[in-house]
Amino acid sequence: MTQKRLEMAMLRAGFGSAALAAHVGVDVKTVNRWLGGRVPHRRTRLQVAEALGETEESLWPESRPDIQPGAPATAEVLGAYAHRSEIPNDLWVSLVHRATDQIDIIGYAYPFVFELLPKASELIAAKAKSGCAVRLGFADPDCDHVMERDALEQMGGTLPGRIRNALSMLGPLADTPGCSVALHTTHLYNSVFRFDSEMIVTPHLFRARGYQHPALHLRRLSPHGIFESYADQFEQIWGTTTPYTTGVNHGLTA
Repeated sequence: MTQKRLEMAMLRAGFGSAALAAHVGVDVKTVNRWLGGRVPHRRTRLQVAEALGETEESLWPESRPDIQPGAPATAEVLGAYAHRSEIPNDLWVSLVHRATDQIDIIGYAYPFVFELLPKASELIAAKAKSGCAVRLGFADPDCDHVMERDALEQMGGTLPGRIRNALSMLGPLADTPGCSVALHTTHLYNSVFRFDSEMIVTPHLFRARGYQHPALHLRRLSPHGIFESYADQFEQIWGTTTPYTTGVNHGLTA
């Protein structure tokens, strides 16, 4: 019950009706109406939440349908592209530059990421040294399913070489503290490129190559939205990977 959430939050924060009314600039009768179940206007909700040390959605979950389980999550979609190649280069570059806390990428081979800027690897390495957690997952070029994917995308046996080429472009990243590079052996249904609370996802189409796949630009708004589904998928796949240092020892570099 919404009124119970508000009442408990007021008790925890040590606010009575009169004190909360004075704090947010309303009549005490208005606060009592909130306690009776009325939902304040959004500006007031935010003031009350800040005063009580809560979040708007924790006090009035019905006011934020976008973050509820099963609710339409289209608000998380910032852009949709028919092909990954149609994503503006400026968008990729801005995502890399803005990331401060987390960069997670998993796919088969994505050398284009390291070609975005003249020193993309060095830039990402610097972010890792500054506290940004970086995780880069590539397909193991020697695993069976890579050749199956190669045949599916009609690449003529070139996918293992493309992966090795991407690995050769890591520069300082393979040995940078805060950056983890790993190899997976998972059949991927999409590639994920996460930069803090934004993400590019490319669902894989049958017999299409990477640049031909459609792409979604997502922004995290909810623990129940599309973004979180792909973030959870990343975590599950990452848990099956092998550190790239093992790959180096087996001569997987180009």
